[in-house]
Amino acid sequence: MTGTALTPNLRGALWMLASAVGFTVMTTLIKYLGPGYPAALQTFYRQLAGVIVLLPLVARDWRGAFRTTRPGILVFRSSAGVLAMILAFYAYQALPLADANALSFTRTLWLVPLAALVLREPLGPLRISAALIGFVGVLVMLRPGADGSGGWVGWPQAAALASALLFALTITGMKVMTRDHSPFTLLVYAAVLGLVFSLPPALFVWRWPSLPDLGLLAAMGVIGTLTQGCYIKGMEAGEAAVMAPIDYTRLVFAVLAGFVLFHEVPKATTLIGAGIVVASTLFITLREHQLSRRARSPDALD
Repeated sequence: MTGTALTPNLRGALWMLASAVGFTVMTTLIKYLGPGYPAALQTFYRQLAGVIVLLPLVARDWRGAFRTTRPGILVFRSSAGVLAMILAFYAYQALPLADANALSFTRTLWLVPLAALVLREPLGPLRISAALIGFVGVLVMLRPGADGSGGWVGWPQAAALASALLFALTITGMKVMTRDHSPFTLLVYAAVLGLVFSLPPALFVWRWPSLPDLGLLAAMGVIGTLTQGCYIKGMEAGEAAVMAPIDYTRLVFAVLAGFVLFHEVPKATTLIGAGIVVASTLFITLREHQLSRRARSPDALD
């Protein structure tokens, strides 16, 4: 039996692929339900399903799940996360799946200046250059003024970029909070406070779903929560340098889902720009992993 045991990296790769597939299914449902359920309402149902999934785990030790010494940062993370999710859902509804997915990868690019401003991390010329090149890829995808109007970008593209920035903010906050909070506590607060914060905007566009739509909305929420779990399991099981490239397979799945289900054919500029963004964000991820390993090495001189 030992000969058939999976290596840690292979286990991690399978978890990451499951996360990529789950993410694609979730965004497909977001787009399919978009005409009847605006982004704010979908976000509320997504958060509600996430809370229901977590309830059995929270019930085991609810005091521990909600124990915190810095509620202010948790409130900020959750409010930014809800706004980011609403903007992302709107982008997935309004843009081709490939475009929305590609723009979501700019989250890693936004982390570079945020790490310097918030976490006071030193930035080397390689990381700065990679981030700048990545934003050039964004310009290639957006093609400002290509429609002849002289305009910059449309609302869906702006929403996708703003969502990526807000998600980067929540990740930066998570890096601060994980110093004295467990990942489970952060997940519980994100789910519960996210549900509270998503209710007011949902009320402005409220409608009761039909039974089939309720099932799809519930599936979207549950799949979203499971996708997060698969991603965490993948990163825990395998090396970050090996796992990071696998996450970009969701762009491939998005292109396939968009073409088969919504008859979307990605533009050449989208694919070229996405390739630049993926290459730059992958370089940043692998570079940070390399520096982290070097810092932990007992032979490190600095």
